[in-house]
Amino acid sequence: MTWTVAPDRFGSPDSTALRRDYYDEVASRYWGRPATAQEIDEGLADDGVERLVPPTGEFVVGRFDGKPAACAGLLLIDADVAELTRVFVRPQFRGTGGGGLLLTAVESAARAFDVRRIRLDTRNDLVEARGLYAKHGYSEVPAFHRNPYAEHWFAKEL
Repeated sequence: MTWTVAPDRFGSPDSTALRRDYYDEVASRYWGRPATAQEIDEGLADDGVERLVPPTGEFVVGRFDGKPAACAGLLLIDADVAELTRVFVRPQFRGTGGGGLLLTAVESAARAFDVRRIRLDTRNDLVEARGLYAKHGYSEVPAFHRNPYAEHWFAKEL
């Protein structure tokens, strides 16, 4: 049982399915009920994912034994700072090391862009995500924007 993590086009079938699963989970947790297909479609429409390609970012997909299992994005904010986004591991693959491998891949991409700092935001209910970030050296920092869905902000110096 092995993980591989590599860049993938955000519109590939695997990436699209992972992004849908990601949005389904974060929206369902937020609303306290399952998200509908229409709500998922609306949430993904014009979400800026097209910027997660060089030279403005990167999108990676993690596969566990060849099966699409996880994804993460990196978005360049300026010459020194990038934002980590859309970090998701399908529930059946959690606890197998994929989250850490996603972060390693995104951090490598950031270094290739000469980024010095990665930042991110998350919510109270995304407990697993907050634990993952803390475990991998991300520290809580003051808010760097006013997104109504953000409740915790993290950063890591590279």
